[in-house]
Amino acid sequence: MAKSSLREIAEVFIKIGLIGFGGPAAHIALIEEEVIEKRKWMSKEHFLDLIGATNLIPGPNSTEMVMHCGFHKAGWKGLFIAGLCFITPAMMITAVLAHLYLQYGHLPAVEPFIYGIKPAVISLIIGLLIKLTQKALKSWQLGVAGITAMLLSWYGIHEIYIFFGISFLGVLINNLMSKDKVASVFIPITFLQLATQVSDWLDWKLFLTFLKVGAILYGSGYVLFAFLDAELVDKGILTTQQLTDAIAAGQFTPGPVLTSATFIGWQLGGPSGAILATLGIFLPSFIFVGIINPMVHKLRKSKVMSTFLNYVNIIAVALIFMVSLKMTLSFIYDWRAIIIGLISVIVTLKYKRINGAFIIVGGAFLGYLLAFIQI
Repeated sequence: MAKSSLREIAEVFIKIGLIGFGGPAAHIALIEEEVIEKRKWMSKEHFLDLIGATNLIPGPNSTEMVMHCGFHKAGWKGLFIAGLCFITPAMMITAVLAHLYLQYGHLPAVEPFIYGIKPAVISLIIGLLIKLTQKALKSWQLGVAGITAMLLSWYGIHEIYIFFGISFLGVLINNLMSKDKVASVFIPITFLQLATQVSDWLDWKLFLTFLKVGAILYGSGYVLFAFLDAELVDKGILTTQQLTDAIAAGQFTPGPVLTSATFIGWQLGGPSGAILATLGIFLPSFIFVGIINPMVHKLRKSKVMSTFLNYVNIIAVALIFMVSLKMTLSFIYDWRAIIIGLISVIVTLKYKRINGAFIIVGGAFLGYLLAFIQI
């Protein structure tokens, strides 16, 4: 395997890991820009299929997309290098914050520096949505499925029910059922989820606690909060304030929010605890991606599963849209954020070749300037 390919994978995902503010939707927009637009590693259709696949397995979607891209480019070595390069910058930054938190009892005041990042990344997500919708919207039935997914998401239905419910219903409505077996795709996942139930009987508590969470986690940082609240706060291992601060640290640092595990691990066991917690929560994603990635091409060859993937893909686009809508509504009454958002959208749509990193840095700079203006 060419070392140049592995080096390129490392360079791409270290970069995204360093500038990847804004959550999974923004991460995927940056991945699409680097992997599809710049480097043409795969077709847009296959990229969309991989987005759909990540939504069918537990774990952080954007981190798993990074791993899928690495696997596609350079096999298992590419998967591990991509995943580690994306996770490591966030892990190191979060570890520093965790050390400072342990020393001083509160998080550093970083809000002025990240004030403008959220409205800026909205523009990247809008650009991504335009590209993905053009590929995913293949029929009016898929359009109805997408709108239905958005409505269900708006009313708080869990995303995994939306994905499987609408997709299976879509396959039935299209009357394309055959002898293709859907269940076989999910057997390894079910097995790994059941295997995590033994964690309470083993000694390596910290690692195994986060391994269990990583193996069964679907959804956003709020779902992660609920899982860790049950695993750590209810058992008296962590206080609610410590957990809240850990989730906050994961959200306002670049990279995956699951590096909250690094923060918690540091509080409970120092540097070794941070490493064990981080390893535990991300390890299932490496396994799941390695299992499901080779299947995606095969699924496309099946008429039934191809239809299933079409529905999964349009639902993924619909839910990304809902994420961007909720992010927009969170700052719709803040004139500073609106200004940053509008400027970012105009620049993104007018100058389509501009690197997403410049949008994020520009948003952060504007946010820092405007945060101190009082009207």
